[in-house]
Amino acid sequence: MNCTHCQREIAEHSNFCYFCGTKQPAAAPPPAGPPKRLTRSARDRMFGGVLGGFAEYAQVDLTLVRLIFVLVVIFTGIIPGIVAYIVGWMVIPEASAQAASPNAPAGKRLMRSVTDRRLGGVCGGLGEFLGVDSTVIRLVWALLSIVPGAIVGGIVAYVIAWMVIPEAPRALPAPVEHPAPQHS
Repeated sequence: MNCTHCQREIAEHSNFCYFCGTKQPAAAPPPAGPPKRLTRSARDRMFGGVLGGFAEYAQVDLTLVRLIFVLVVIFTGIIPGIVAYIVGWMVIPEASAQAASPNAPAGKRLMRSVTDRRLGGVCGGLGEFLGVDSTVIRLVWALLSIVPGAIVGGIVAYVIAWMVIPEAPRALPAPVEHPAPQHS
């Protein structure tokens, strides 16, 4: 940008010219778009898209939202959780068709690992998602599960995570090329 008085080039968004000291006009703020709205997802949905809508609104991983919802419902009461989901389904409007575009950015997703697994790939997937060694996650999960009275909870939480977290896509093996038969 150039100074409005001396016409020398100065840094973008400068308040004053550092050559002549003239106050520069304030840059116009970027036009405000429509306010962000909570809508049911048209792209990420299992039933009504309520949890997908919350994940899109909060810009967090959908699998984490589903996992937290399932755990909260189990530990606070199944019926109130189901009623809350149904109310959300009725009250929250559905996203428009443009929001369901398959070209939307995917971002980092929590998925069960197909390469680093001992049982279901839950700890391996958490390790890959968080960028830590999966052995640490397995150790912490095991230690928290052996706390008196939490063994069943640790096993139940693992099984729930196994059911809720999707498995990462498997890499296809490279095609094997056979040499062409040589004719003599």
